[in-house]
Amino acid sequence: MTLRIDISGLPSERLRFAASPLAELTAMLHVLAEPGHHPQFAGWAGNVRSGLRPELAERLREAEFLWRSSQADFLIPARPRATLAEELDDVDRIDDETYVTAALVTTCGSNRVRFAAPSPLTDATARERALDLAQARGARQEAFTERLLADPAAVRARVRHTLEQCAEAFFDAAWAGVAVQLATDLRLKNDLLKHQGIGAALASVSGAVTLAPDGDCIIVDKLQDKATTAHGTGVTFIPSVFGSPHLVVVHAPGWQPVVQYPVADQSPSEPVSLETVTLRLEALAHPVRLRLLRTLARGPHTTGELAHAWELSPPEVSRHLAVLRRAGLLTARRHGRYVRHTLNMPDLTALGTDLLAAVLR
Repeated sequence: MTLRIDISGLPSERLRFAASPLAELTAMLHVLAEPGHHPQFAGWAGNVRSGLRPELAERLREAEFLWRSSQADFLIPARPRATLAEELDDVDRIDDETYVTAALVTTCGSNRVRFAAPSPLTDATARERALDLAQARGARQEAFTERLLADPAAVRARVRHTLEQCAEAFFDAAWAGVAVQLATDLRLKNDLLKHQGIGAALASVSGAVTLAPDGDCIIVDKLQDKATTAHGTGVTFIPSVFGSPHLVVVHAPGWQPVVQYPVADQSPSEPVSLETVTLRLEALAHPVRLRLLRTLARGPHTTGELAHAWELSPPEVSRHLAVLRRAGLLTARRHGRYVRHTLNMPDLTALGTDLLAAVLR
């Protein structure tokens, strides 16, 4: 499963790396709304929440669906500015129909991409659908959605004011330090782009972002089968400190593709691909293979030993071992006449972490 961005014929200067105050504030708000995704920021989140004025805390709760399950596309700008105020001015220039449609994407899923989708401001069916989705998310979101549909201008002004209050409460102080980390990352990315090309720059973004062999497509390894195009617009890459471990991609029709990627840790680990995670889960989804792993967890065994231990035929054991080897969960080494199979304990141990990372990105 991948998300593909068509860049065929795109000049290299249309691939841009830039920092965005608004995108980083959105990442911070997501941390506050979903602290379980970001254990490394637990201390920061606790301090911020404890210091919020009650009015601002309530405002964040009422609008948190804009950044909790799925970030509204207008919060990840395709043309980052130097200041939060400038980026909020750009958001103000978006027409009501575009703003409302993006705001009412309630979760990470298929309702993000609708070709020629009618606006809930003008279409009764789309409006009913938006209210149904909001109702499923709770009374607070339902009420917010009703207000947004009834008076978009008033709600938009309130959301902007809430974000401005966040700047005063915690963002400005955090941004001062974050901006330094982002600037360091951007120097590296832009140097790679200039001297080594798009492929090298993408490889430095994440192991989950690659350039197709023909150079016409950016491939993002995510739990989606989607496609978009950068024709006439370009692609913007925005580094994030607070966004880790998420890899956020703006890809809906009518929006310029944007990728918000986590700035690498000091000792970054290469992400395991979705294909590999899926292959390993499928390999483990068979009781016979689980029994074989139980024995192999105690040490290397030959095919014959495993067959004897579990009263199976050697050919049957061989077939199951082949599946486990293809998934990278076993290694085989010959010792004289015998081939001993050994459990790949580190990769098996990391499977839960790898699965969670694949889901979250």
